[in-house]
Amino acid sequence: MATTADFRNGLVLNYNNELHVITEFQHVKPGKGPAFVRTKLRNIKTGRVIDNTFNAGVKVETARVEQRPHQFLYKDEYGFNFMNKEDFEQVTLPEAMVPFADLLKDGQEVTILFHAETEQPLTAELPTTVELVVTYTEPGLRGDTATNTLKPATVETGARIQVPLFINQDEKIRVDTRDYSYVERVK
Repeated sequence: MATTADFRNGLVLNYNNELHVITEFQHVKPGKGPAFVRTKLRNIKTGRVIDNTFNAGVKVETARVEQRPHQFLYKDEYGFNFMNKEDFEQVTLPEAMVPFADLLKDGQEVTILFHAETEQPLTAELPTTVELVVTYTEPGLRGDTATNTLKPATVETGARIQVPLFINQDEKIRVDTRDYSYVERVK
């Protein structure tokens, strides 16, 4: 059991008999009335995000989860196959349990969350940024740089992201896995 004072991003709660991860929280103390905590909770199974408000000091049930490093091997009809880097055991996760799967490439490092009591895999988390090669993009036109103009590009995994005009085909770029945004060009 934990209280609202123990809230932090990434904490896993057993809320309404389902596991949820806190993605955002804000402690609010209005001038009139009791304090409360506003949260955004992401359901681990469905990926749906809900807003919830807890009164300050309320006890909530937490779930024990373990993070284990895995390497992405391949995708087949059963889902995505990962290998534990320590004991070489393989785990298959369905596509619904792998957010931003179109940014995964072979050999990619991911973290898989496991429920500590049941040893059930819950979800896979990509690193915050990944390095990908641009396989196709239209050439940028000179003189179109008056504002921060973006153009569509396809990367090696098949994902389509928006990149600045100066990015050309076969360049390696860094992409933010949380929102598919371009971060920087990689040398």
